[in-house]
Amino acid sequence: MTAILGQMINRVKSYLLTIIIYEYLYIMAIPRLTLRQLKVFETVARLSGFNRAASELHLAQPTISMQVKQLSDSIGMPLIEQLGKKIYVTEAGAAVQTAAREVFESLERLQMHVAQLQGLQQGRLKVSVVTTAKYFIPRLLGPFTRHYPGIDIAMDVGNRSEILNRLSRNEDDLYIMGMPPAGMDIRRHPFVENPIVAVAPRGHALAGQRKVSLARLAAEPFLLRESGSGTRMATERFLKEHGVRLNVRMELGSNEAIKQAVEGGLGLSLLSLHAVKAELKRRELVLLDVEHLPIRRSWYIVHRAGKELSIVARTFFDYLKAEGVVLERELAAMRQPVAAKKSRRKATK
Repeated sequence: MTAILGQMINRVKSYLLTIIIYEYLYIMAIPRLTLRQLKVFETVARLSGFNRAASELHLAQPTISMQVKQLSDSIGMPLIEQLGKKIYVTEAGAAVQTAAREVFESLERLQMHVAQLQGLQQGRLKVSVVTTAKYFIPRLLGPFTRHYPGIDIAMDVGNRSEILNRLSRNEDDLYIMGMPPAGMDIRRHPFVENPIVAVAPRGHALAGQRKVSLARLAAEPFLLRESGSGTRMATERFLKEHGVRLNVRMELGSNEAIKQAVEGGLGLSLLSLHAVKAELKRRELVLLDVEHLPIRRSWYIVHRAGKELSIVARTFFDYLKAEGVVLERELAAMRQPVAAKKSRRKATK
């Protein structure tokens, strides 16, 4: 987050420095030169006429002529030649016109970035996430809101079907999901891994075993998410690829219900590692070491293809991409099954 804000501030500083350098050079060499004179002359040169420049700048024609004359006097050389009714920019005038254009382009960029920085002081961000993402997105929102306390954030949590409906209606700035739809005109950006792992209650017969086969795992009773959920879809695709059918004891509509049922000994489950981090740390559940697992997936930041992101949404987007690197390091430390950790400890003794 600090890096993102620092980059924007550095850009503003760069534009300010450019303008200061121009001003310094002009003031040192041409003491009476002003930005107003440059603006008037640039307009006259660009439009090839005093009357046209007066109309665009909403100034009287004599004022335009006076400003150009004062600038020519400051430069010490003629900037415009008038032959009949036509005016021509001299070589010195062309150099001044180029310099003026660069100054005003820098000013425009400065104005844009200052406006963006001001936009981060107040604004609104609407984010919708699938239910499993609620295990880590709120934790990321905390530091973001502390950096930008003026931003009002609304987060909607729903199952995949509900989030897809919101996406189709373009109701939010950004969407977080694990299975972006294939038939919708969207942009999807992976930002952190979303591995699906096998979990069991403490003391289960498979806990602590190395490289459990999928066939052995499938012999156990299983608890799965409801049909249509992203986790269920990824699980079914994985099982089909390996020619395995699970012994499904029960379908439940939430990760919380499944975790409670697994802890109670009703069966095993395949869940996102993000959803079971707390239970694994408290040792209420154990991670099984199973061949071909975890199922490799990613979390995606999603938005409609034609949507122009606000500065607030773009800043949060960049923030999520940066924080994804931190999250993946945490996941890597947890991904090793208990048996593997024990084996490493024995090897070091």
